[in-house]
This record gives sequence, structure tokens and C-alpha cells, in this order.
Amino acid sequence: MEFRRLGNSGLTISEIAYGNWLTHGSQVEEDAANACVHAALDSGITTFDTADVYAGTKAESVLGRALAGQRREGLEICTKVFWPTGPGRNDRGLSRKHIIESCEGSLRRLQTDYVDLYQAHRYDETVPLEETIQAFADVVRQGKALYIGVSEWPADDIAAGATMARDLGVQLVSNQPQYSMLYRVIEAEVVPTSERKGVGQIVWSPMAQGVLTGKYRPGEKPGADTRAGDDKTSNMVSRYMTDEVLTAVQDLRPIAEDAGLTMAQLAVAWVLQNDNVSAAIIGATRPEQVQDNVEAAGVRLEADILKRIDAALDSVVIRDSSLTQRVDPWG
Repeated sequence: MEFRRLGNSGLTISEIAYGNWLTHGSQVEEDAANACVHAALDSGITTFDTADVYAGTKAESVLGRALAGQRREGLEICTKVFWPTGPGRNDRGLSRKHIIESCEGSLRRLQTDYVDLYQAHRYDETVPLEETIQAFADVVRQGKALYIGVSEWPADDIAAGATMARDLGVQLVSNQPQYSMLYRVIEAEVVPTSERKGVGQIVWSPMAQGVLTGKYRPGEKPGADTRAGDDKTSNMVSRYMTDEVLTAVQDLRPIAEDAGLTMAQLAVAWVLQNDNVSAAIIGATRPEQVQDNVEAAGVRLEADILKRIDAALDSVVIRDSSLTQRVDPWG
């Protein structure tokens, strides 16, 4: 495993992080989830990402039990707040009330006194930014979080939030966006702004929901046991499930072979070539997936490999920065 600083902070994290968005508490049984967490630990992963909303709060509980007994100082535990976790109007968003109460719930489920990174899962258009950042700053001052971050915030809001946090004496050190060979929206505005503000990216879906592993082939129906073949999750993959995209992805196969990597490893290694990326989040339903993915740590892709990747995917890459514009999710 290799390690990187998170943004301009002093916090060191593993450049492969383990996340449990679609797995723990829902997609896989707890024994399997526990096996994946321990495979991550055995592979040198120290950074674990979750959120209060995952599996209706169950994912945090599963992760907390899986990490029980580990040396707390040797881990970086990250969670998030924003999406609804209850039926009330205050059980959502980035109000002071929801941030403070959700933090308490996350700590209880994760079986820890503090999280290393507490993140705003989206931007809340309905709450003044000052209220949100002040609440996060208070969570840090109370010792319940060491650093704060955001997820999928537009560049202007990252800049405003980072400045406000600094004025309050706390560090906003991270953004958690979607980023992959196929989805490069953050490159135009988010990355340059983050570099100026000392914010690092912890990216999710580096394999484009599994599409970049090459398991989906043009003209073939996805298997029922895959994310694209499951009615509950197929919408997450639908933007990539065209013959044009899937054909282009198959063109990556010889590139991966020439680099001595699996296609999954190539995808993870590619996002880590971006200097503003502090870590790539992987998920898994089986320990061997973790073991395969972590082989991307420390890989440096040669310039000709990067050029070949760009040439293969040029016509299907998503770069439209308007996709990051903030919305009112309750409207």
C-alpha cells in the first residue's frame, strides 16, 4: 500500500480507501462484508469510507462491528451527513440540528469516539452556508471529528466553504466526487479550485460502477448478479450501457495487458495519476476483489499508456461541468 496526504493537511491516508456504499447492510451478508473489511486491512488499507444514509444507517453499524478490536489510531474512518435518515423534516440536510444529531448517531453506530473526516454528502441549497460550516467547526472543536470535507460540491461552493472554515480555525480538506476514465467532470473547475484551497479529492466509482472492468460487453445482456443487471441498481450504470461506450471500454483490454494490469487495476491506477487525488474508493462483495484492486497502489502509468487510454475513450468521456451544479433535493 502507498499513502498520501489529504489535501494540504497533515492527515495521511491510504491511496486505496475501502467504501461500503452499496454492499454492507444490503447487497452482501455481514459475514461477507466482514471478510472484505479484513481483506482490506490485510492489504494495508487504513482508510474506510461510509455514510449515515447507506443501507438506511445499517452500513455504518456493519463497518463499526467489522473494525471492532482494531487499533483506532491506525485507522482513518470517514463518514458523511446530508441525505434523509428518518421521517422528519429535520432528519436531512445540512442544518445545525441535523449535523449535530447525525454525528452522534454515526459515532454510536461506528463504535468510535470520533471520526477522522466528517463530510457534507451534498450541498444544501436550503440552509445558509454559514450555519453549515459553523456546525461542522463545532463538531471539530468538540473532538468528534478531526477534519471536515464535502462531497460533490461545485467549485465555487468548495472555495467558499474552505475560506469560511479557515476563518473559523478548522480545515476543510477534502471533496468526494465521482471520477473515472469515463467521467472527468471535476477536471475543468473542481480540481483547479481544490488545488488553490488545499483540498484533496477522495474519488468514488473509479471503475465507473464496474463498467471499466470490462465485464459488460456490447450486444450482450448483463448478468442478473451484476449491478447493471439488477433492477435496484441498474440506473446507476445506465449512462454507460451503450454499445459505443462498451466497445470503447473493450479497447482498453490490450492497454491494460501491456501495462501488466487487470482492467480494474488500470481504472484505479488511472485516477491516482491525478496529483489532486488523495485516494480512490473501492467497494467489494468478495475479498478477492479487494486483493485485486489494491495492486493499483503505487502504479505509475507511462505517458504512452495514458495517451492510448485517451484515444480509446475520447468519444465517450463525460466532461460536462454543468452536471455538478447544485440542486435543491427537497424541491
